[in-house]
Amino acid sequence: MRIKMVMKSWKYPSILFTIIGISSVGEWIYFLALNLIVLDMMGVLAVSGLYILRALSTLFTNIWCGSLIDRSNKKHLMVWLALFRAVFIALLPLLSSIWTIYGIVFLICIASSMANPTTMTYITKLIPQVRRKRFNSLVSLIDSGAFVTGPAIAGIIFMSGTPNYAIYINAIALFLAAFFTLFMPNIEKNDLIKTEDEKITLKVLKNDWKLVVDFSRKHIYVMVIYFLFSAVMVLATAVDSLEAAFATEVLSLSEGDYGLLVSIAGVGIVVGALLNMIVVKKVATSWLIGLGSLMVSSGYLFYAFSGTFLIAAVGFFVLSFSMAFINTGFYTFYQNNVPVEVMGRVGSVYGFIEAFFIIIGTMIFGIIAESISIQFVVILGTLMMFAVTILLFIVNTLPSKAEYYSENHQLSTTGTD
Repeated sequence: MRIKMVMKSWKYPSILFTIIGISSVGEWIYFLALNLIVLDMMGVLAVSGLYILRALSTLFTNIWCGSLIDRSNKKHLMVWLALFRAVFIALLPLLSSIWTIYGIVFLICIASSMANPTTMTYITKLIPQVRRKRFNSLVSLIDSGAFVTGPAIAGIIFMSGTPNYAIYINAIALFLAAFFTLFMPNIEKNDLIKTEDEKITLKVLKNDWKLVVDFSRKHIYVMVIYFLFSAVMVLATAVDSLEAAFATEVLSLSEGDYGLLVSIAGVGIVVGALLNMIVVKKVATSWLIGLGSLMVSSGYLFYAFSGTFLIAAVGFFVLSFSMAFINTGFYTFYQNNVPVEVMGRVGSVYGFIEAFFIIIGTMIFGIIAESISIQFVVILGTLMMFAVTILLFIVNTLPSKAEYYSENHQLSTTGTD
């Protein structure tokens, strides 16, 4: 009887894990294949354009997508976004113009930018609060597995076929994800979404942004944690943009050595996710975020000040190992402290700000690296990150804020910190 109850309680989460796994692995296969196709057509500069497109699509989408997500049925939106991406991805191998490919990729990136907050909101509604931390730890494990298996599967496909085959396989994977989503419960079937039929106008967007500002003012602590976490991610992305150049030019590593470093990072991600899954119920959410972020920045410091391959490898392992802990802790905190009825709007506005600073930060780091030195900017970036994580750790572990990390805590849109 107990086994039946456990199996029943994990029925829908298991389907959701399958959907997330298919999408995560498919995303790696798709983007690696797309890089090769564009590289073959137009060269390295055109590939850089793909990364710029992803950032621009995030900025463009996050201005308005939260307003749409909060006004839509999440299950139906998840299905349509998966189908939309599947159809347009399947079109890519048929195109010969780089600008047409850029246009289609931009539309795919818009759908991907919408899919993440939609799935987050759906998960928050589906998974009971006391089980979210465990669920998020398993999602981290799935994402870690995708980091390893996605490129491996792509490599096998490239050896036996062409990048076009990989593109088609990802399109099929997204069709499967949409199909499996049909078996998920329609958790909003009986909900009255008051604004479901409201048109998304400039006035509506302005009111929604005002709602997010009002929420932030009322819940200052939640906003502070979010932006400190985002600052860590912005700095990590900016430093990562110089990773290959730092490894080859500063550490004088060969391409083979650098490939081994990336492999060590992959091992660290998987090991960290496995350990995180085992200990997650015994470790407070505040410590997952605070200590996890300190370990991430410590790994970057090891790497930035390394003079040998061994020390750099230790840094890579530590920072990748720690990612599962900080991500699990933060997503749990976010789900428990942002009301689900405004989660789409809050997430999209905050995401817009984070994406903006990622673009600016990456550009600034690149300019400083060109004008001064790569080593200087990497060390500067990691020291800044370490300072932010110390602050995040202190704010996370304040005894007076322990209620925010309780599995029974849930904010409302009207309450204040």
